[in-house]
Amino acid sequence: MGEDPGNLGAVAPEQGDDQPTSEQLRRNIEQTREELGDTAAALGAKTDVKGRAKERVEDLKSNVAGKKDEFAQKAGDAAPSSATGAAAQARATAQANPTPTAAVGALLIGFALGRLSARR
Repeated sequence: MGEDPGNLGAVAPEQGDDQPTSEQLRRNIEQTREELGDTAAALGAKTDVKGRAKERVEDLKSNVAGKKDEFAQKAGDAAPSSATGAAAQARATAQANPTPTAAVGALLIGFALGRLSARR
C-alpha cells in the first residue's frame, strides 16, 4: 500500500516533541549510576565505625603532635633567655661581691664533704 514495511508501528517524531535521544538517555543513565555509586560509597563509609574511629585517632594524634611541637617551641623560646639572664645576673653579683660569694662556696663545699664522710 505504498508504505515501507520496516516502518510498521513506528511513530514519526513531531517537530515540537521533547523526547530525549538514545544518546542522551545513555548519558543520563551513566550519570545516575555514578551518583548511585558515590552514594553507596558514602553510606558504606558512614557505617564503617572501626574505620571512622581509626581516622579520628589519627586526627587526634596529629593534633597532639602539632600542639607538642608548638609548646616545645614556646618553651624553648622562653627558657634560654631567662636562664641565660639568671646566670649572667648571678655572675655579675658574684663579681661585685667576691667575699660573700667565696664564703657561700666554702660553706657548700664543707657541707658536701661532711655528707660524703658521714656515709662512709
